[in-house]
Amino acid sequence: MNIKESILNHEIIFASSDKNVSKLITALKKEQRIIKIAAKIYTTNLNDSPENIIRRNLFYILGKMYPNAVLSYRSAFECRPTADGHLYLTYEYTKKISLPGIVIHLLEGSGPVEGDYAFMGGLYISGGARAFLENFSQNYNHQGATKCLPQNVLEEKLENIIQSGGEEELNLLRDSARHLSRQLNMNEEFKKMDSVIGALLATKPSKILSSDIALSRALGEPFDSNRLRLFEVLLTALNNRKFEMYSEQNVTESAFCNFAFFESYFSNYIEGTEFEIDDARQIIDTLTPMPARNADSHDVLGTYYIVSNRKEMSIVPSSAQDLIDILQRRHRLMMSARPETTPGMFKTKNNKAGETHFVDFLLVKGTLKKGFEMYRSLDNPFAKAVFMLFMISEVHPFSDGNGRISRIMMNAELTAAGQSKIIIPTVFRTDYLAALRQLTRRDNPDKLINAMLRVWNFSMRITGDNFQDVKAFLEHSNAFATDDDCILKF
Repeated sequence: MNIKESILNHEIIFASSDKNVSKLITALKKEQRIIKIAAKIYTTNLNDSPENIIRRNLFYILGKMYPNAVLSYRSAFECRPTADGHLYLTYEYTKKISLPGIVIHLLEGSGPVEGDYAFMGGLYISGGARAFLENFSQNYNHQGATKCLPQNVLEEKLENIIQSGGEEELNLLRDSARHLSRQLNMNEEFKKMDSVIGALLATKPSKILSSDIALSRALGEPFDSNRLRLFEVLLTALNNRKFEMYSEQNVTESAFCNFAFFESYFSNYIEGTEFEIDDARQIIDTLTPMPARNADSHDVLGTYYIVSNRKEMSIVPSSAQDLIDILQRRHRLMMSARPETTPGMFKTKNNKAGETHFVDFLLVKGTLKKGFEMYRSLDNPFAKAVFMLFMISEVHPFSDGNGRISRIMMNAELTAAGQSKIIIPTVFRTDYLAALRQLTRRDNPDKLINAMLRVWNFSMRITGDNFQDVKAFLEHSNAFATDDDCILKF
C-alpha cells in the first residue's frame, strides 16, 4: 500500500513535517478528497459533521497531539466530555484548545504517576487516588465550565467504594492519596478528602446501623455459601483429573496479536457485540470506532487492548486482594468507554441472566476472597483457568462485562504458564453456556471441564503470523457459524 492509499484509509489525517506527506495532503485537499476540520487535522469523511468526526476520534486525536497527557479531574471519572463539551487533561503546560464541538482544557501538572492507567492512543487516566485528589481541588467556574465534580457526587463515589470494597478499601484509597498528595503538591486537597472520608466512616457506627448495606459492612465480608459449595464441587472434580499441557505456539508478536484479535472478536460476539470481521479488523488496526457504533467499537478495542498485551496477560493473582485489584483494573480498562457501567467498580445492585441470580452485591468481595483460597490450592494451569473462569462468571462482580472479564482471567492463567489460550468461537457458544449452567443448576462439573477441554484442543491449533490463514482455518472449522445445526470441527 502506497502513502496515498494509506492516508485515504484513515478517517483522521494529521499535518506532517515530512515534505512529501505535506505535499500529498495539499494535493488531496485540492482534489477535494480531504477537508480540514481543525488546526493540523484533516479528514477523508466528507459527509459527517466535524463535530461528530472529532468526537468519535477524540482520544486518538488527543493521544497523537498530546502524548502522555493524563485524563484528569472530572474527566478521569467520566471518560468523556461534559454535556457542554469540556474535557480536562493534565499536560506540560496550561492552554485551552477549541476543537469542533469540544473544548480541551490542558492544565499544567505532573504526567503519569504510580496508579495511573494507560488508556489508548498515548493517553493515560488518573488512578483512583489521584482522581479524587484532583476533584477535591478548588472548583473554579469559568464560563460555565467546572473541572471538578460536585462534592456530593464525590461523597457518593466514596460511599460506593465502601459498599463494594469495604472500609479497608476506602482506607487503602486514603493511604494512596496521602502518599500522592506529597508528590503532586496537593496537601490541601488531601485534607478535604480525608475530612469527607472520616465523616462517612464516623456516621455509620455499628451500634446504630439499620440499613442492610451498613449492617453487612459491620459484620465484615460475608460470602455466598451456596456459591462456595459449587466452587468446592468444581475444585474436587479438577483435582481428580489429569490434564495435558498445550504450550503456546504463537510466540511471535504478529501471531500472538492475530490470536488476540479473534479472542477479542469472539468474546464480544458471545455477549451480543457483533461486527463483520473486516469492520472489527479496521477498528483495531486504526484504533478508530465505527461512526454509528462508538461504544460497541470501544468494547472490542478495550478487550483487545488487554488480551494483546503479553505482559498484562501474564499477571495472575498472588493473594485475595491481588485478585480483586487485577479484576477491577482490567475491568476499568475494558469498559472505560461505558461510564454508565462504573468501570472498575463492583456492582451496587444485583444482576441475573434468565433464571440465574448471581451473587448478591453485598457478598461479592467476600465470595471472591473465599474462592481464591480454593483457587490457590490448584497447580495445573488448565485447572486454574477453568476454576477462575467459573468463579468470576458465577459471582458476576460487575454490572456489565462479566463474561468477557471471566475469559480474560481464564486466559491470563494459561499465558502465565506458557500455555495456549482459549477462544470460545460463535459456533461453540451454546455448548459453552450450557456447560456453565450444568454446574450452576445441576452440580455437574464434568460438562464444563469436558467442554473447555474440547475448545482448548481446538484453540491450540489457531496459530500463525498470517491473518488470512488464521481466518481461513477458523472458517473451515465453522467457528463463525450461527446455525444451531453446525458443529465445531478441526
